[in-house]
Amino acid sequence: MTTDSVTPQGIDAPAGTTPSGARTAGGKTAARKPSGSARAPKQEVRITSQPGFVLHSYPYKETSLIVDVFSRDFGRVALVAKGAKRPHSKLRGALQTFQPLSLSWTGRAEVRNLIDAEWIGGLRPLEKSGLLCGFYLNELLVKLLARDDPHPDLFQHYIATLNELAHDEPAPIVLRKFERALLKETGVGGDFSRCKPTGQAVIEGASYVVDPEMGPRLALPSDNIPRVTGKTLLDMEREDYSDATTQLQSKILMRYLLAHHLGGATLNTRQILIDLMQL
Repeated sequence: MTTDSVTPQGIDAPAGTTPSGARTAGGKTAARKPSGSARAPKQEVRITSQPGFVLHSYPYKETSLIVDVFSRDFGRVALVAKGAKRPHSKLRGALQTFQPLSLSWTGRAEVRNLIDAEWIGGLRPLEKSGLLCGFYLNELLVKLLARDDPHPDLFQHYIATLNELAHDEPAPIVLRKFERALLKETGVGGDFSRCKPTGQAVIEGASYVVDPEMGPRLALPSDNIPRVTGKTLLDMEREDYSDATTQLQSKILMRYLLAHHLGGATLNTRQILIDLMQL
């Protein structure tokens, strides 16, 4: 597989910052609050040159946007891009989805103020079905990641997934790998090579179900949730989707698991994909 070189993590943090790029106003690092003490007021935090991607944006007041970004060291963050809707705003052209950005922001509230956004480059643009798959990834991140929860490994996996989609790698396989990585990163993916709670190894020829909270177990006649073979579970654990049965069963399984963890929330991009398939 051919991939483009993307190195947004190679940006040095400015003087006066913590290793992750955070600093308080005046360049002083905020002291950690002693355990059990009264909560101190949040200090103004300034983040500079943080690698990130735009996940979603929507209008705010007349000329601004609220932008949901996925950053390398701070996870999903909400930012106000003031004046971004103005025709000559520098931010207007920079805040594009699926393109690596260098982001700077400040603030102490849940929604911070975006100071600067610069395009880094290094990724091919997504086109056609790859573009819709990209929006599906973004919707999963928005709905499954808590704000201000860092996931640097998932950030790198997201970059690799965009690269694969841009180079026309098989979308079903690319999406299954990302879905699995996302659930693992959020602590609900589990190990598909062993049953829970017995710890017995999964056997290729046996039939299993996957409890969304507990993990794999042997299937029972009364089960009304998706059944998969042990081979499918083991293939998914080693990211081998070459088998047609594994591709089909993993798709059904991941759809079931994601629906559970989304708590009934509808994925708009999935419905669009289904409608296009029917057409």
